[in-house]
Amino acid sequence: MQFNFNSTEPIYLQVADQIEEAIFTETFAEGEQIPSTTEISKEFHINPATVLKGMNILVDAQLIEKRRGVGMFVIAGAQQRIVEKRRDQFYTDYVKKLVAEAQKLHITQDELAKLIERGFSES
Repeated sequence: MQFNFNSTEPIYLQVADQIEEAIFTETFAEGEQIPSTTEISKEFHINPATVLKGMNILVDAQLIEKRRGVGMFVIAGAQQRIVEKRRDQFYTDYVKKLVAEAQKLHITQDELAKLIERGFSES
């Protein structure tokens, strides 16, 4: 995990983002225990309450669960929930804007599909 203490993004959101990314990339597998609030706070010199606030975002998103006296664990299906969330975000952030710009340029759906295919073949 890496945190940018000079960023305008609050540290607790960075904590949530970093753990979510680790779940997405299967660094933390489903059913696996993640580092504790204390471990993260000591290793990265972050207030434990800040770390907990970030973890609670993931608890609310049903990506991790608290097991009293044991720790935090990745919930089954967490990676798939992240994929679905990111696909929705991809649609909102990129596809809708791409289609809007294509329409302004009078690019048809078929032409746009060909451009996308070209992009895939050139990468």
